[in-house]
Amino acid sequence: MEPNGSAAKRSKKQWAMFIAGLIALCTGLSILGFFGIRKIARTVKKQKLMRENAVIEIPALHIKAPVLEGTGNDILRQAAGHFPGTGVPGSGNCCIAAHSSTLYKEYFNALKNAEEGMQINLYDAEKNCYPYVISEKFIVEPSETWVLGSFDDTRVTLVTCTDDGSQRLIVVGLLQADAPAQ
Repeated sequence: MEPNGSAAKRSKKQWAMFIAGLIALCTGLSILGFFGIRKIARTVKKQKLMRENAVIEIPALHIKAPVLEGTGNDILRQAAGHFPGTGVPGSGNCCIAAHSSTLYKEYFNALKNAEEGMQINLYDAEKNCYPYVISEKFIVEPSETWVLGSFDDTRVTLVTCTDDGSQRLIVVGLLQADAPAQ
């Protein structure tokens, strides 16, 4: 038979382990809750942005993103950005950029898998759809801004960084009326 002091010590150790476990459990649930709430808040914000703004969609790549005016980091952290002064959906060269980095919104992560002939749907703020067909994909240096210029067709030019961030991946889609027959 053990003396009462030994049983009390064991009981204190058990209580200490129980409390430590409870603290660890509460900490873990708090962390999961934080990230869960953050994800839900981001999803709600994205849905609101998509209802109120233009939207770019490439169904084959599971890309669907709101498009805001501007290409500053404050814009690109929450959506794709339309280069000011370039065309608009259905007219001119509508140029759109988005991050393909996991540090920010990863809207264009799958853009590197784009292929000629894939459909791009560009919706204006009133949700009119302008269907484009990917006609080319290439890499340029960041200083090569000619891709944002005017052309003799109606196109959407998508811009994102290459995997290492040193160059820009460009995907061009021609408005279906302008796209060559395949």
